[in-house]
Amino acid sequence: MLVPCFLYSLQNRKASLYGSLTCQGIGLDGIPEVTASEGFIVNEINKKSIHISCPKESTSSKFLAPYTTFSRIHTKSITCLDISSGGGLGVSSSTDGTMKIWQASNGELRRVLEGHVFDVNCCRFFPSGLVVLSGGMDAQLKIWSAEDASCVVTFKGHKGGILDTAIVDRGRNVVSGSRDGTARLWDCGRSACLGVLADCGSSINGLAVGAADNSINLGSPEQMPSEREVGTEAKMLLLAREDKKLQCLGLQSRQPVFLFIGSDAFNCCTFLSGFLLLAGTQDGNIYQLDVRSPRAPVQIIHRSGAPVLSLLSFRDGFIASQGDGSCFIVQQDLDYVIELTGADCDPVYKVATWEKQIYACCRDSLIRRYQLSDL
Repeated sequence: MLVPCFLYSLQNRKASLYGSLTCQGIGLDGIPEVTASEGFIVNEINKKSIHISCPKESTSSKFLAPYTTFSRIHTKSITCLDISSGGGLGVSSSTDGTMKIWQASNGELRRVLEGHVFDVNCCRFFPSGLVVLSGGMDAQLKIWSAEDASCVVTFKGHKGGILDTAIVDRGRNVVSGSRDGTARLWDCGRSACLGVLADCGSSINGLAVGAADNSINLGSPEQMPSEREVGTEAKMLLLAREDKKLQCLGLQSRQPVFLFIGSDAFNCCTFLSGFLLLAGTQDGNIYQLDVRSPRAPVQIIHRSGAPVLSLLSFRDGFIASQGDGSCFIVQQDLDYVIELTGADCDPVYKVATWEKQIYACCRDSLIRRYQLSDL
């Protein structure tokens, strides 16, 4: 059996490397016997992964197959997912019009969360693992009980669909970003908007909240913060905008920290530390920036021209997914990239983790679970 393979270089704009793998049969231990075309080496292989390198180009990738696939949760594209802090439950939303809670170990359906009108764009667990936050095209933000599927709070105030959310500390406050160009801070206890954090004039596709390094000047609030704001001090808010701008401001102060202009619309962003961040664009660039000197990127990672759809800090590196079906892990202590396979050419919209398990949702209506122990 002949199987094509290719390795990506993480250096900016470097060409992909193409080759092929040939399966000579299955060994007595059940592991395929595989040889690679000229210039490539099969370093290691087991039932779930294969490690291939190209010494001439000093590049190496380990391809990891899903441990299991959940095919019965949704019937159409899965736009978002999250895993509870204890690892027991998953929540996901789909273009089939549903949002569901399921058992993370086997995909068994537990609850259906009904109440949004139109698509649900984003969903995530609160730190307790017992409550879910969601945002939809109906411009509503909702809080749900994971135990009985009841909607306990609905926030109204946005004029356009909500595209992303973030939870501040333990969850007394949450942040939302919308197509209406605003980011808003909400008080969960009183179901009230505490203020508009930013009005960009352009759709906010993604956002992230992170603790700021002491060296970063977040500015001072023009007005005394409400006593209902809890945990907003010393925090940064990052906004990935449709107008090619990446905006950072003090969460409590509402004061600007920087404004960076990228190559295309920003789709997603995440903090790696108190001063390092990542942001992904529609044309396939992943920018790494240092908040202390944000004018020039630390590096730009470009694997393909496919949109970067999600970014997630993971251990001492990150996980990224793109619109061409690629999903990969970069870690500082590894000299190779881990490729999460299975999606083929269908976009991987979101990734979530719990310990050594990684969950990815895709346009093909499947949720794939990977186990790093399989490496």
